[in-house]
Amino acid sequence: MFTRLQRLLTPKPSRASILFWFMLSLLGAGAIALLSFQQAFSSEYIVQDDARQHVFWLQRLIDPEHFPNDLIADYFQSVAPLGYTTVYRLGAALGMEPLLFSKLLPALLGLITAAYCFGVCFQILPVPVAGFLASLLLSQNLMMSDDLYSATPRAFLYPLFLAFLYYLLRRSLLPCLFAIALQGLFYPQVMLIACGVLVFSLVKWEGKWPRLSPVWQDYRFCGWGLGVAAIVILPFVLQGGSEFGPVIGATQAKQMPEFWDPGRNSFFSHSPWTFWFFSERSGMLARPERIFLPAPMVLGLFLPWILRSPRFPLTRPITQGVWALQWTVLSSLSLFFAAHLLLFKLHLPNRYTQHSLRIVLAIAAALSLTILLDAWLGWVNKRPTASKKQVTWGFVGLLTLALVMYPAIACLKTSYPVVRVLGNPFPGYISGIAPETYRFLAQQPKDTLIASTLLEANNLPTFARRSVLIGREFAIPYHLGYYRQLRARVIDQIQAQYSTDPRQVQQFTKKYGIDFWLVDADTFTPRYLQKSWLQQYQPAASQAANALQQQKIPILQQARDRCTVLQENHLILLQATCVVSKGSVSPSLPHSFTQ
Repeated sequence: MFTRLQRLLTPKPSRASILFWFMLSLLGAGAIALLSFQQAFSSEYIVQDDARQHVFWLQRLIDPEHFPNDLIADYFQSVAPLGYTTVYRLGAALGMEPLLFSKLLPALLGLITAAYCFGVCFQILPVPVAGFLASLLLSQNLMMSDDLYSATPRAFLYPLFLAFLYYLLRRSLLPCLFAIALQGLFYPQVMLIACGVLVFSLVKWEGKWPRLSPVWQDYRFCGWGLGVAAIVILPFVLQGGSEFGPVIGATQAKQMPEFWDPGRNSFFSHSPWTFWFFSERSGMLARPERIFLPAPMVLGLFLPWILRSPRFPLTRPITQGVWALQWTVLSSLSLFFAAHLLLFKLHLPNRYTQHSLRIVLAIAAALSLTILLDAWLGWVNKRPTASKKQVTWGFVGLLTLALVMYPAIACLKTSYPVVRVLGNPFPGYISGIAPETYRFLAQQPKDTLIASTLLEANNLPTFARRSVLIGREFAIPYHLGYYRQLRARVIDQIQAQYSTDPRQVQQFTKKYGIDFWLVDADTFTPRYLQKSWLQQYQPAASQAANALQQQKIPILQQARDRCTVLQENHLILLQATCVVSKGSVSPSLPHSFTQ
């Protein structure tokens, strides 16, 4: 048995062994996918956080009449990559609703990611166990983040970038070029990283000095890869950018509260440490607690030292493909600083490091773990004792149990600290709290427009499939042509929502064509304004709070009793035409509902 364990770490394995560990890798990814289904389908109204931005408008693929003249839907449709839209179009052709498709798609992406991760690691170290460990670690790590399971454009970067690395290492030109083209169609930022990898692959190190590669094939790959990337990005360049441009500049962004904590798109920070390393958008790592889960991921940091040490025999079969990890890190860091330098022309700097470093770390951790385990077994074999063998079997058993059972243990709903430190699996899923409200609004005409400053407004386009005038989730300020309009809407709504002048409310209702207001009891308290996302819209928010402190009663608050068409939990839905008239609620609408 002990000898058989050593054989598992022997290079040049049989095809049967490779197939076994490859299928085991897919099995691990499939098990995690099943756990994600348990979360995604735990209730009728549940959605991944970022999918509320990027998925709701795709309902237009089912019915083009949805979200007519909707600024928010038009904007997110305009920035959606072509490949992403095409995939959902195929899902719609198969009769699947976009929301349902967004819950099923990550499972397929997870399987493809695991397959290519196994392949990349095997190209670096031809030991199937290492490939299995790499795919398992990456699959488990991805379940601790909201990237793959968001089913948004960035979910596609993991399988596409790993496919690029796999075909690059195998020197398969056409599949490699195809992967680069798909990257540009789904997530252009990862295509730039791939281009950087190709450029850095032209530099070889001899001792302490770099020199250009003498291998002609490296130049062939680089030239063709950069050419394909240029062709893919050319239509966007000729188009001149988004129809909602221009992109905001760094100087202007620094003057906006939206880009400072606690703004909706907090980017800048007075702490250099936070700004460069831990900020969600500007930092290199963003959320390191997620990157280093599960715990063996930390071993990836030690791979450079392990490779330089002569005491580890399994470093000898390591191929030149290991340089792909270094090229990826260098490319990611270069683009990270370039994105800071060209803020926000290349979008957010963090997008160039957070995802690629996670991939590199998973593969590096698997290599480190395999090499260290082989070295330990070799040492025990030279000086065999019963105690050493017992320790070895205990360690291997514990490691196996930890890796296999980690997802299940992490998914336990418990308050025990031992479980909590394992991380929160599948974060970012949002559950709707107003099913009757969603069903009622879904029965209204498709051009219905709801005005609300509540966070629940973010869910209405997804669950009710009806337009909202504003919403915190949709207040994305990177394209000024869009954000100037949305900011004007927010200010207009704050002024109308807290106005004591019926003419101002009437003018606002007529200007935007408001059909319903969604409020709650706290909406008309100074505390709500002081703690809500509206604080970044000054001076309108402060003026409204001051008016409430002076005991001025807004028109909406006065009309609450007579204009309520539905009440569910703490949410109150008001008929807009009733608010601006002296009559009562329309008799055609249902009575209030309290759950």
